[in-house]
Amino acid sequence: MTQLKSILLVEDNPDDEALTLRALRRNNLKNEIIVARNGQEALDVLSEIAVLPCVVLLDLKLPKIPGLEVLRRIRAHERWRVLPVVLLTSSKEERDIAEGYGLGANSYVCKPVDFQQFTTAVSQLGLYWAVINEPAP
Repeated sequence: MTQLKSILLVEDNPDDEALTLRALRRNNLKNEIIVARNGQEALDVLSEIAVLPCVVLLDLKLPKIPGLEVLRRIRAHERWRVLPVVLLTSSKEERDIAEGYGLGANSYVCKPVDFQQFTTAVSQLGLYWAVINEPAP
């Protein structure tokens, strides 16, 4: 049986973290969810784990190292280059969207303000990246 890969959630807001974890668990995903609460912690986690996660859910506005810089470093690192990264953020700024995709984000998802829409969006993200998507070798 294939080992389930983890999901790396990079989120500094405790409320958004709790909602995201709840939404991912709502679909009975059995994947381990690793939480990093700032950009440096996210890079440290990626450096230390043996098996890369199936996806990184990355906020933009993070302490220590901002999300776009984390994405830049992920894409510059040989081992992490093809790691799926979804920018999951409240920013709808065109500049952030353009830069995110320019740096190689696989997807850009604005966090809906409505609780039900938020949980639905995160549930669908989790299902897609953890179950449906066929990862790069």
